[in-house]
Amino acid sequence: MRRVEEATMSKNVTHLHEEFDGDRLPPGQRETQRFPVLSKSGTPSWDPETWSFEVWGAVETELDLSFDEFQSLPSETQVQDFHCVTGWSKFDCEFEGVTFPTLAEEAGVVDDAVHVMFHALDGYTTNLPLDECMRDEVMFVWGYDGDDLPADHGGPLRVVTPHKYAYKGAKWVTGVEFLTEPERGYWEKRGYSNTANPWNEERYS
Repeated sequence: MRRVEEATMSKNVTHLHEEFDGDRLPPGQRETQRFPVLSKSGTPSWDPETWSFEVWGAVETELDLSFDEFQSLPSETQVQDFHCVTGWSKFDCEFEGVTFPTLAEEAGVVDDAVHVMFHALDGYTTNLPLDECMRDEVMFVWGYDGDDLPADHGGPLRVVTPHKYAYKGAKWVTGVEFLTEPERGYWEKRGYSNTANPWNEERYS
């Protein structure tokens, strides 16, 4: 698999908790050095020759990108913290990929778009308001700690949302749908919080 070489130094965004008036370790979380694997139904397989990433809905230009095409978009590397709704946090994760605003600019989001639905290879979906996505810390990542993102952690491509619990960051993401009305994703329909703020412990509805 082709890797895009890191061209610049990592951007550290681990101070993000200050924006939410909270400690780096959110309440009810424990720090771990491990990176536990959690998913709704196991790790799906994918074919680099046929994999594609789609953007559709309330955009000016719908996109259908191969993995190489996706990796050719402007990218960066960030150091982020990662908070799982099950109660663990991993600090200083180095992720490489494309920021959400970069992708949104590529597609041209129309004025009546208000919400986003992420779609994944295993059928998983998760949602966020558009303004919660339009942050540089929300990324589509293919790299983790200087290597390819492992398949069990969402490779080839996953979303990371360091200002939310990690179920808002879809593993194995294959598309983004821009919506003109809010909708709920897989776990949100099953009682998980729609807002998922770790510093307010918004775990469940």
